[in-house]
Amino acid sequence: MAVDFRFIVIGRGMMGAAAAKYLARQTNGVAVIGPDEPVDRKMHDGVFASHYDEGRITRTIDPDRDWALLANRSIARYGEIVKESGVDFYTEAGCVVVATPESGYLKNTRQAAVSLGVETVSFDEAGLKTQFPYFVFPSGSAGLFEAKGAGYISPRKLVKAQSLLAEEAGATVIRDHAVSVREEGGAAVITTADGEVYRAEKVLLAAGGFSISENLLPQSVDMTVYGRTVALFEVAGEDAARFAGMPSLILDAPGIDIYLLPPIRYPDGKLYLKIGGDPDNLVLGTDAEMRAWFRTEGREFARDHLKAIVDRIVPDLKARSISSASCVVSYTKSRYPMIGYSASPHIAVLTGCMGTSAKSSDEIGRLGAELILAGGIEGQGYATDFAPYFG
Repeated sequence: MAVDFRFIVIGRGMMGAAAAKYLARQTNGVAVIGPDEPVDRKMHDGVFASHYDEGRITRTIDPDRDWALLANRSIARYGEIVKESGVDFYTEAGCVVVATPESGYLKNTRQAAVSLGVETVSFDEAGLKTQFPYFVFPSGSAGLFEAKGAGYISPRKLVKAQSLLAEEAGATVIRDHAVSVREEGGAAVITTADGEVYRAEKVLLAAGGFSISENLLPQSVDMTVYGRTVALFEVAGEDAARFAGMPSLILDAPGIDIYLLPPIRYPDGKLYLKIGGDPDNLVLGTDAEMRAWFRTEGREFARDHLKAIVDRIVPDLKARSISSASCVVSYTKSRYPMIGYSASPHIAVLTGCMGTSAKSSDEIGRLGAELILAGGIEGQGYATDFAPYFG
């Protein structure tokens, strides 16, 4: 069967756009299918993406060495991506991880950092109070601070940068979304929402949470998608100086499991401090449930939970307004991204963010491209094999 493209990436989010870039830099005949951000989320009836935002924490420090390595390799290439695309998506604000000393979280995080040669500074409770006066941490806390190569990225701008670089390398960007993928006549056949049909030698499905949608794989991917609520606290311009120097924060303490980003300027021109960390899990089991969820502003219950935490740990914040937004995270059995082939040698998957992949998306996308080009990703320096699981 004649093909329209050699390789097609389905999904133009952070992983998919990166994979398309790396593929296009090594071969001709690459396309990536994915829509632009909708103008009005509440009226949009198509698919969504979680990168419609301005803040994601970036850091190497992680208690799992493979996750730390994914991040470390990606962060090392941020400057190159900015230079080549002209899109500045990264702010080096630093990141502090805070937990109870006896939890093991800090010990494992420190070990992973040392193994990768990442410079960190440890703080006890008194040191945290002195170094980060804008925070009030639970009694007995300790922390690990990464100043260089850490802070936050704009996922929206990162996707813009990767999409630009993919196009510059020769990739065709198809602003649509796939509704079915099947193997036929020794090729993969993709049908889009607009009714277009494309044929390719291989397809890489990188559709985030929507990878669980029906008709996209020979067998369903074994992945759980959760709806998440984030809260946004508007910071008055005259108060911004008070929080100057605030790093990104991960807090893992009894009764509190959150991430928080310093005040970031959003497209409406206002500064917002962002926090995430739902008190429970909201499972989204279908394409329709995910679309409906993205049209909401999240759950009021979760927003109130996050507000109570901000009131406790950032007591000096006097927010002008408090709003919320919805996103999703995709959890896998392995607790790592799934990068591998389905039952068809023509259809592979690149999915499963585990709520922590934005910072690492360039490296994850590179691995997806390697899978398509080489047929596997062995010998990349990771302990895990990133094997996919199917239902």
